[in-house]
Amino acid sequence: MKIISTSGWDEYSLLDSGQGYRLEQFGKFRITRPDPQCIWKRKLDKKEWDIADAKFTKDTQGKERWIFHTKMPEKWLMHYKDLSFYAKLTPFKHTGIFPEQHLQWDWMEQKIKNKKLKILNLFAYTGIASLVAAKNNCEVTHVDASSPSIAWARENQTASGLNDKPIRWIKDDVLKFCERELKRQNTYDAIIMDPPVYGHGPNGEVWDFKKSFPKLLSVCRQLLSPHPLFIIINAYAISASSLMLKNVLSDYVSNLKGTIEAGELCLQEKFNNRLLSTGIFARWSK
Repeated sequence: MKIISTSGWDEYSLLDSGQGYRLEQFGKFRITRPDPQCIWKRKLDKKEWDIADAKFTKDTQGKERWIFHTKMPEKWLMHYKDLSFYAKLTPFKHTGIFPEQHLQWDWMEQKIKNKKLKILNLFAYTGIASLVAAKNNCEVTHVDASSPSIAWARENQTASGLNDKPIRWIKDDVLKFCERELKRQNTYDAIIMDPPVYGHGPNGEVWDFKKSFPKLLSVCRQLLSPHPLFIIINAYAISASSLMLKNVLSDYVSNLKGTIEAGELCLQEKFNNRLLSTGIFARWSK
């Protein structure tokens, strides 16, 4: 099992964690939000936590929401290398950015550099991985069941100055879309996916990770071109080990030459070496 960790980048850092919360810096804003695995002690003084601009917590009626301590915009621009994208405080505690994913963006960029590939991005959310691929002259198919997520991803495309790049935006149930692509005999050189535990397609289709994920991988294996480059799978909050991802992925790429890696994606706190695991991953590459 591989642990890959990051201390963030210029505009993002995990400042501290503990007592069920993370303290993070997103651009010029400091936020705190729940993370139930953080049952350890905090390292920073209480005053460092108290100056956060916003906290996701329960209000006086017991409903979880963002409580603002300073005036914040609805969205603000962040940057990573030569990409630009918007952070927003969503009703579900997310910001539209998973900072640890820049490790996957960097890895992917090294793989696709100077190659014109067809890349399929599934459960693509706000689309930063799509932008990395498009910036490197790949033809991207971006699939998500949520209209707001696709709209956000397109905002990010504009913010990054990539409107002239070939990104195909698809609002659809991921499994149904892939099955139709198979019938259309379309293929892809690389596939990225961030499957949730549970979800619904635009027409009420049910996604259940344990039942749906193996089916999706089976179809995706058939969608690979004759000379594929990689498959990346990221997963959050699925209550399973990365070994599970590796074992399932191995079922479908066993006849392909290449390497499988699996492990945890971690953030390293800015002021000490403590790691916070944020998700698991598995990837096959040639």
